[in-house]
Amino acid sequence: MLSFALGIGTQNSQGDWLEIYYPAPLYQPTESLVAAARQALGADESTEVVSFLPEHTAKLASALREAGADDQAEFAESFADAQRPLVAVFLNDDHAPASVPEVYLKLHLLSHRLVKPHDLKLDGMFGLLKNIAWTSEGAIDVEELPARRLKARLVGRALSVDCVDKFPKMTDYVVPKGIRIGDTARVRLGAHLGEGTTVMHEGFCNFNAGTEGPGMVEGRISAGVFVGKGSDLGAGCSTMGTLSGGGNVVIKIGENCLIGANAGLGIPLGDRCTVEAGLYVTAGSKVTVLDDRGEAVQTVAARELAGQDDLLFIRHSVTGRLECRTNKSAVALNESLHAHN
Repeated sequence: MLSFALGIGTQNSQGDWLEIYYPAPLYQPTESLVAAARQALGADESTEVVSFLPEHTAKLASALREAGADDQAEFAESFADAQRPLVAVFLNDDHAPASVPEVYLKLHLLSHRLVKPHDLKLDGMFGLLKNIAWTSEGAIDVEELPARRLKARLVGRALSVDCVDKFPKMTDYVVPKGIRIGDTARVRLGAHLGEGTTVMHEGFCNFNAGTEGPGMVEGRISAGVFVGKGSDLGAGCSTMGTLSGGGNVVIKIGENCLIGANAGLGIPLGDRCTVEAGLYVTAGSKVTVLDDRGEAVQTVAARELAGQDDLLFIRHSVTGRLECRTNKSAVALNESLHAHN
């Protein structure tokens, strides 16, 4: 069993799932817990998504407690007063999600740090998720927004729409231990932020992406990008994700790297690498490789340097030539700053 979770969510007027909150998803749960939950909910071994009612929670909680899962039993008991749809998800293995509850469970597993980016299959998820208005009254199907707005106005309420997107912000569902986020709207559910990570106000982290931590993020971590511990993404910098032109290439940044302000990266980096401020290195960029004496050795496409350690990418201030030389200084994060997240 890959994962099990109890959730409470939102549906539109047609009964379609919009979003689900799983307070405590489990990764690789015990067989006894899964068997007890299945029996209590009347679900066979092939069923992965089970909707249930508040009146079912007492039996479910009792079964979970007998299986030694006291924490899950407490959540089940708290669902007895729910006025929103309830769901239990049993992910037998890591296959492409077939429903919204499955997508949301995988996004929760990422943000709860139970798995790392690229550990789970998310193929086809965009076709399952609706465009949703994330509002002061929760998730609303964007097609039903005009009627809901009018209804609110008629009783004197102002319905505020924060954004229209397929993904909610992570912090409405989980706040991992030991992180700081300047603007929570800039971190989507499904982001993986390692302990000690700081995301400043202009920083951004997409789903299925993130940091090992500790680290400083003042730039953009696109979908699919994972940043090693001790690395710093300078203000305004960007990383090319698999959804924004990177194709199937996974952009990984190693440990103790620095991507300078307004720089960009379209290749994976090894450890202790630096990209000069304002310099965008794409896979096809022509790079002149210099030796220890500063003499040109060869010119290669940047993709041929992908994943190598101790590289310094700079632009020659006179000729404009993109150069790569040995990085003689490693990046050191402010230990005092990150020790108190």
